[in-house]
Amino acid sequence: MAETKEKILMTALRLFARDGYEAVSVSMIAGELGITKGALYKHYKNKRDIFDSIVERMYRLDAEKSREHNVPEEKREQNPAEYENVSLVSLKEFTVSQFLLWTEDEFASDFRKMLTLEQYRSAEMTELYASCFTSGPVAYTEDIFREMIKNGVLKEADPKLLAVEFFAPVFLLINASDGSSDKAESLDLLNSHIDGFIRRYSAEK
Repeated sequence: MAETKEKILMTALRLFARDGYEAVSVSMIAGELGITKGALYKHYKNKRDIFDSIVERMYRLDAEKSREHNVPEEKREQNPAEYENVSLVSLKEFTVSQFLLWTEDEFASDFRKMLTLEQYRSAEMTELYASCFTSGPVAYTEDIFREMIKNGVLKEADPKLLAVEFFAPVFLLINASDGSSDKAESLDLLNSHIDGFIRRYSAEK
């Protein structure tokens, strides 16, 4: 049962990433798997239930990466203490790990492609895309940098501008990786960008 449920989830996400969420029906998902709609409904109530399960798993993956690299899991207003002692090393390791997740992990990569297709089709998808890939990461990084500035880890600067400067190349390289045949070059560029950022703004001699 669990294996079938997993196959449904992964197949649905692959179709959503290829055709868009709105264009894919339950019948298409079932047909791709060679099962009936009735068999699919034993595992998921409807297409929206599948989508919600995909989003929930993506959030779990993101939280696991945060714990692995000792960076905050939640927004600052939910747990401000988590933001007080983030190191530049942890932030770099987390950022590189996120880059690899979004570009090399099949589930995360398909999730990103799905939202890229869907972001213009509904306010909900626009908000979810922004939360995962644009305003969300910038706000998250801004809160980390604000604490780093206060604690003397980074030089005095506008934390929002720093966050934009830090994250914009990350976003570019993630999206550029889709059409690149040299993933290693993108990873090298990412590491060089982060190292250069740290050299420019670190308050430590």
